[in-house]
Amino acid sequence: MMSEPEICLEARQLQLGHAASRGGEFTLACDELELRIREHEFIVIVGPSGCGKTTFLEAVAGLVPVAGGALELRGAAITGPGPERALVFQQASLFPWRTVLANVLFGPQVQGTLTETTKRNARDLLTMAGLADVADKYPHELSGGMQQRVNLTRALATDPTLLLLDEPFGALDAQTREKLQDELLRIWQADTLSAKKTALFVTHDVNEAVLLADRVLVFSPSPAHVALDIPIGVPRPRDAAWRRSAEFIGYGDQIIDALHSQLTSSPASVRTHDDGVDSAHHRPTTRSNSLNQRTEAIGPVQVDATAP
Repeated sequence: MMSEPEICLEARQLQLGHAASRGGEFTLACDELELRIREHEFIVIVGPSGCGKTTFLEAVAGLVPVAGGALELRGAAITGPGPERALVFQQASLFPWRTVLANVLFGPQVQGTLTETTKRNARDLLTMAGLADVADKYPHELSGGMQQRVNLTRALATDPTLLLLDEPFGALDAQTREKLQDELLRIWQADTLSAKKTALFVTHDVNEAVLLADRVLVFSPSPAHVALDIPIGVPRPRDAAWRRSAEFIGYGDQIIDALHSQLTSSPASVRTHDDGVDSAHHRPTTRSNSLNQRTEAIGPVQVDATAP
């Protein structure tokens, strides 16, 4: 009998927030937040803009202090940044004076773990990401999509326990975004160098959430708590044809219904001016177009422990 995977990340009655620059008034971004993420899961968080998704991700990265409750990685309290976490934002922000390979090797170099083995692993990661042919090129010689693949590879090269991604494809055009969604899945599923990573991914795109996730966590309007936990019970690998299936669209409907329910039941005072979730980047069928129209109504730098 197989044992349950161990818990990688756990939040218990977690409170997070920010103090105003003037007056110092403290505003909660997350309140009484409870969640558990198992080892090797791919978790996607969706929720209204301003609900606290990014604040939570930054707290997991150790960039936002815990105001109350507990936030633990493998049973140890998170009190600051660490090499076991890598955070990837929308913009690649690669070092322009470094080649692709040198960018990928930056993390191990700063961590003091740069060896022939880590160099070989970096080249293997570039091959896995389809970047072996551009290892000696500089960032300005690459497309935006290729830069973001380098960004992801750089994060993986630090061998983190937990990979954190905050809308990493949000700044890209729809075609490139869809391609990189597939690339991320391929790289994540093929990462046998150090076992498949645990991943926590934030997005406004419902279709992206359904495609990538083992579970989708729907956050309530601010201050956030987990309003709904939706398992995506579809085996991997997931091909492009599945994006057009009734099953795919059904999961999207379930998430959108949960978001609508949260927004209509929440006091107007806690909503931001741009509350919304976007699935317009991908329109696989007429039925999903309807889903996209519904979402419209409710509608960058990589940071990791190696960054200077």
